[in-house]
Amino acid sequence: MATIKDVAKLAEVSTATVSRVLNENGYVHEETKNRVAKAIKQLNYKPNDVARSLFKGRSKMIALFIPDIMNPFFPELARAVEDMTKNHDFTFILCNTDDDIEKETAYIDALQQKSVDGLIIVSSTLTPEQLHHIQIPVVALDRKLNNGIASVTVNNREGSRQAVQYLKSLGCKKIAHVAGPEHVDNANERRRGYLDEVQNEDWFRLSLVEHGEYHYDAAKQATINLLKRHPDIDGLFVGNDLMAVGALKAAESLGINVPSDLSMIAFDGITLGETTSPSLTTMAQPIYQIGAKAAEMLIKQIEEEDTLTQSEEFSVQLIKRESTRRDEA
Repeated sequence: MATIKDVAKLAEVSTATVSRVLNENGYVHEETKNRVAKAIKQLNYKPNDVARSLFKGRSKMIALFIPDIMNPFFPELARAVEDMTKNHDFTFILCNTDDDIEKETAYIDALQQKSVDGLIIVSSTLTPEQLHHIQIPVVALDRKLNNGIASVTVNNREGSRQAVQYLKSLGCKKIAHVAGPEHVDNANERRRGYLDEVQNEDWFRLSLVEHGEYHYDAAKQATINLLKRHPDIDGLFVGNDLMAVGALKAAESLGINVPSDLSMIAFDGITLGETTSPSLTTMAQPIYQIGAKAAEMLIKQIEEEDTLTQSEEFSVQLIKRESTRRDEA
């Protein structure tokens, strides 16, 4: 493997000159630059990124923390972050945390030691004290961390209200909710949106809410519990698309037809929802746009140190598919 000394020898310059060319630091005559570039290409020389990061104070690396790589929402989100970082010549690192605080803090410590330039974090477990010890730029994605950290989210509460309103417009008389984890910010916002629309209805009971923990199996069991406890449920709002797949299986296991007996609407808009039978009506997030926006905001923080903390909230969109009864409009 070629070294910087080999490049300097072939280009007939000093190693310091090669270093200045590589790091774009200090004046080097154009003809000399061309000789160095030619030598680098001829020798297929690969600069030591660690050394360059020490010299420049940057590693050109960005990490994305996600809580569950098995949830199709997060790979779709990661693709957008990766594309944006690649467009800006950053290396992308994906960290699956399982929403485990020990894994998250271990990743943070290791990445800071390796001089990673910034973090995009999807987390519901990091405390303000732990966030305070992060010494590099951070952007919260999908759910907020605290007011001092930039964030990119969607209008979870209003989007959920719109989902329930749509079920009502189809004639649903008793609407239940399969919610995400109680400790997750966006799950609570979606549950609040549901409650905004139903808590004053004569038929409403708290037993119409079950937690599916953002997981297929838990959501399947939660739906079975709801439908057995309240056989007259004719509308179901599910807190994300992955849980809705479990809810569809639950209805099937009980001999309940979707959408004839039960109209079901979910939240997220992942590609999986197009492939289920029936396909999922959902409140679709602009997944690619929010991932790309988070990366864009982080890169701006990295490159412009005085960037003000900002938050972006995108709107969700109703996508009508086969899991809800056909409306008359």
